[in-house]
Amino acid sequence: MVQSNTVKAVKNEPKLAVKFFQQGASGSEPVRNWLKALPLDEKKAIGEDIKAVQFGWPLGLPLVDHIDGDIWEVRTRLANRIARVLFVVDAMEARPPLGAGTTMVLLHGFIKKDRKTPKPDLDLAKDRLKRMRGTK
Repeated sequence: MVQSNTVKAVKNEPKLAVKFFQQGASGSEPVRNWLKALPLDEKKAIGEDIKAVQFGWPLGLPLVDHIDGDIWEVRTRLANRIARVLFVVDAMEARPPLGAGTTMVLLHGFIKKDRKTPKPDLDLAKDRLKRMRGTK
């Protein structure tokens, strides 16, 4: 009996730490600020989906999709619109005890209006990833 509880506890451990991308000197967190501006029910739905990725990584469709390079998206269907949070699983942002490649860095959040991810939103996420990694 003790053994099964131990196994269950391990399964309930997060596979990823979650971190918000921070803007340079200001330290502002654009995704956190975007989330705070949303209605409570939408914040809750997006947060639950991020948590599902945190505990279930790696995941695929319909919740997670690969976008480009190292960038992935959390796909949240809201009551009458669709939200996306672009993220990277980054080894450079690793935290003990999870180890390398275990931090989910939230780069950009937006409400999707078209079938395809808008280029400006993808470009913004790519730019933030470059800044985070110090390559820009």
